[in-house]
Amino acid sequence: MNHHSVVIVGGGQAGLSLSYGLKQREIDHVVLEKNQIGHAWRHQRWDSFCLVTPNWQCQLPGFSYPGEVPDGFMARDQIVDYIEAYAQSFQPPVKEGVTVQSVRQANQNQFQVLTSDGEYLADQVVVATGGYHKPKIPPLAMRLPDAIAQLHSSEYKNPQSLPEGEILVVGTGQSGCQIAEDLHLAGRKVHLCVGGAPRSPRRYRGKDVVDWLEQMDYYNIPIDKHPQKEKVRHKTNHYVTGRGGGREIDLRHFALEGMQLYGRLTDIQDTQLTFDGTLAENLDQADVVAESIKTTIDRYIETHQIDAPTEAPYQPVWQPTEEPLSLDYIAANIKTVIWSIGYHMDFSWVKIPVFDGTGYPGHDRGVTPIRGLYFLGLPWLYTWGSGRFSGIARDAEHLADRILLAERQAQSTLSLLERSPLLEAINDMALGS
Repeated sequence: MNHHSVVIVGGGQAGLSLSYGLKQREIDHVVLEKNQIGHAWRHQRWDSFCLVTPNWQCQLPGFSYPGEVPDGFMARDQIVDYIEAYAQSFQPPVKEGVTVQSVRQANQNQFQVLTSDGEYLADQVVVATGGYHKPKIPPLAMRLPDAIAQLHSSEYKNPQSLPEGEILVVGTGQSGCQIAEDLHLAGRKVHLCVGGAPRSPRRYRGKDVVDWLEQMDYYNIPIDKHPQKEKVRHKTNHYVTGRGGGREIDLRHFALEGMQLYGRLTDIQDTQLTFDGTLAENLDQADVVAESIKTTIDRYIETHQIDAPTEAPYQPVWQPTEEPLSLDYIAANIKTVIWSIGYHMDFSWVKIPVFDGTGYPGHDRGVTPIRGLYFLGLPWLYTWGSGRFSGIARDAEHLADRILLAERQAQSTLSLLERSPLLEAINDMALGS
């Protein structure tokens, strides 16, 4: 059986970051990756995908963004190159193409990790698979005919890959809004179901909003100090884009240009799509969030007497007059539906009682109540940056220190046992026999 002090499950930026810390501390470990390094970035992002945060926030441990455009936004292939270059920089012990089928407690001090590569034994295990596992496709999707192509946002590549005809995009988180924009800019007719996701300004008063929030120390707020506490883990990310050098996404502008906006999709009967009538409310609420971010920045500027240009208040450029509550998808010539409503977490392969009723692991900064079991890379594991390039280094360093401490405690306990009079007497008896 393969034995390692630590088994890391997942070779994304989280698993690699921890491997860097363990290697620095000379701790024996292996990283088991189901696919290949950078798989999600490589295969589950569309062709025009780019980061929504500036490149300078890419701060993997020991490997900050090495390019020449710190205020730019890396495109998909550049992100893959960055991750590959990071791995090349320190040569982590990664085994690619290894699927972890289960993790169990073998005994009080070790874990059994069953994989497609055989069985591993580990003193400690780190689950670093992130929180986006199974694409959400609602049961409602089964009511659409086979003639309509359906795909999750993780499967979308480009406008040319879709059938001719009009397109329904369901969901307005980051992916939904950016995919709708990608299709819209390509001249495709888009119908967009607008949910309750908030939006963010891109630039305000002379700086990218991310620069302001960094200066205000927002990204260092731990979850226990955040106003929403653990509820923030379940909030939808603000929509904005890094495309074209970075810009704001205002769905009202898309509506002026011909994109059809609706409220949430609630039902499909025969050829009729039914919406809940919350379009105006959802657009207004997204604006309220964007303006609240600006107000927070205004207070910071005023408090610290910062010289910054002023901006006129936001004015909506479009309002829904008669909000549509239904749509005949045949009459509208809808040939494709893109579901952009997120993912389910799936830790069913972790056969250890550490989860709550929703399947979320109980932990404190990634440290679970089960000695030797950790989680890394989850959104808001500790701060906003926990599931991103910007904050994973802090979380990985914390876990690497905890793992080192646990290893030293185990070695100390073993040493005490070896020196105990009882064990010495047993050994003497064995030698005498």
